[in-house]
Amino acid sequence: MTPTGNRAVVLASGGLDSTVTAAIAKQDGCELFFLTMAYGQRHAVEVERARQVAAALNVANHLVMNLDLRAIGGSALTGPTAVPKGREGKERSRTIPVTYVPGRNLIFLSLAAAHAEVVGASFIYFGANVLDYSGYPDCRPEFIHAFEAAVKEGTKAGREGNPLHVKAPLLMLSKADIIRQGIELHVPFHLTHSCYDPAGDLACGRCDSCVIRREGFAKAGVVDPIAYAITSGC
Repeated sequence: MTPTGNRAVVLASGGLDSTVTAAIAKQDGCELFFLTMAYGQRHAVEVERARQVAAALNVANHLVMNLDLRAIGGSALTGPTAVPKGREGKERSRTIPVTYVPGRNLIFLSLAAAHAEVVGASFIYFGANVLDYSGYPDCRPEFIHAFEAAVKEGTKAGREGNPLHVKAPLLMLSKADIIRQGIELHVPFHLTHSCYDPAGDLACGRCDSCVIRREGFAKAGVVDPIAYAITSGC
């Protein structure tokens, strides 16, 4: 399909960052096509949350794809390795954590590019962030620029002069700033899920993602609307 200027594929995980990213895409005037991956993640509750966010934002279409990355392994999110809990900021930033999923964003963006070609989208919106996360290599601007260049060379749309553009509007924002922007855009934070190791639908409150989220709401001076299994401290 010939790309149109206002269609965007949004990689929608059901998390805080991807939901704010979707709201930004909507504010930018885009018609939203959500793509959510059910990849065998232990926090699979996020897939249902993505469906709820899609309904709340009235997206044009929501595609949920099954891709079981447990067959590859190599991550605490897709295997039996314990998810780290209660880590301080310095410890989180020291090394690439065991919650890194090998090739995840490369795979997801590739699928988003394929979906964008089919629906005629000109943009992929991606909730990557480099400041508040633990050095994931596939959340850096260098990776995004390299992927964008590869898609230009390796897709029909790119070769015909209609290259896909990857938008990562949260890339250099703090978690508090992301939350503040979400509030301005009336993001349904109560529907979002960030926890890596939930107990059912309840966020654990102590994994890296929960800690970063809770610290972000505290710094933004806003009450986090979701419930946690552990409610005191971070």
